[in-house]
Amino acid sequence: MSRKKPPEITNGQEPVKTDLPLEDDFDDGDAAADESATGLEPLTLRLDDDVIGQRLDKVLSGLMPEFSRNRIQQWIEDGHVTVNGAPAKAKMTMLGDELVEVAPQSVPAEQPYGPEPMALDILHEDRAIIVLNKPAGLVVHPAAGNWSGTLLNGLLHHCPALAKVPRAGIVHRLDKETSGLMVVAKTLAAQTDLVRQLQARSMKRQYVALVWGLPQLSGTVDAPMARHPRDRIKMAVSQSMRAKAAVTHYRRMATGEIERKPVSLVHCRLETGRTHQIRVHLQSLGFPLVGDALYGKQHLVTVFPRQALLAGRLGLVHPTSGKFRQWAAPLPEDILALLQRAGIDPALAEIPEMSEEPDQVLGDFDDDDEY
Repeated sequence: MSRKKPPEITNGQEPVKTDLPLEDDFDDGDAAADESATGLEPLTLRLDDDVIGQRLDKVLSGLMPEFSRNRIQQWIEDGHVTVNGAPAKAKMTMLGDELVEVAPQSVPAEQPYGPEPMALDILHEDRAIIVLNKPAGLVVHPAAGNWSGTLLNGLLHHCPALAKVPRAGIVHRLDKETSGLMVVAKTLAAQTDLVRQLQARSMKRQYVALVWGLPQLSGTVDAPMARHPRDRIKMAVSQSMRAKAAVTHYRRMATGEIERKPVSLVHCRLETGRTHQIRVHLQSLGFPLVGDALYGKQHLVTVFPRQALLAGRLGLVHPTSGKFRQWAAPLPEDILALLQRAGIDPALAEIPEMSEEPDQVLGDFDDDDEY
């Protein structure tokens, strides 16, 4: 897999590779945008001809996707960004070959989250990344109602150096009740590289789901999504101006019955990463996930205590070696028992190994990347 040589970013230790076009920038609310990062060292960026004619704030937003554009604009306004040694302005037009220095700033009113002892199911760890199997019920990042006991707290205890990486290295999330594979970056260089892969959809993630009903053998749901117009907790298929493209491919692997009602084992592959995408798309076809209290059949919620969804296989280009690597998550005991109850052979849930070749995709990286 060949890569064009990118602009170089340094933090006094190692270069950070940034190899996606700058026009593929994030929304201000992206999952990778860390509004409470602390302890970051100044960054020095040597720009190249690819940025000619672009505004400085857009260039920085593309090169530093772990921070929101609003955050970067504030740093520029407050004098924490220089271009060739002079104070910068957000609307400056870049000519290429500029030397840009950025001093990331924390928000004074926010306190860093603390480390907490936690048993982590780590499948792989090296100097650049951690691949772990998140259990159902674990919140990924502190938020209202969950300020402690999150995966982020556990990661800080496992690897204290993550305190110097935005979001403790987290680059994508899974919903609280979704189990399965996640990758965490241990350095700023690795985090930036992984976020780029999420943008380009070269990071591959496939899911196992059990749904009510009998969908066709295979298909694609190409239906834009937005916030539900009446229930702000939910997402929905939408044709509104604010809806974002969303594409899900699925394949039915087996069928069974629970309480004399048909269920199907489904493998899903995403082209986009919208919040609750799999749950919403399958429900829009009339096949909600078993156990999904938010989108599912309310009279059948007691059949299973959570949505029957597993992030079952993860593939990515390793940020350091440049080689494609992939991992598979074992079926959690609750989903294993559910399949057996439905009369479905659990072996059919196994997702085949993925090709190293990039998928043909239409989508982009989204705000929450929760499924």
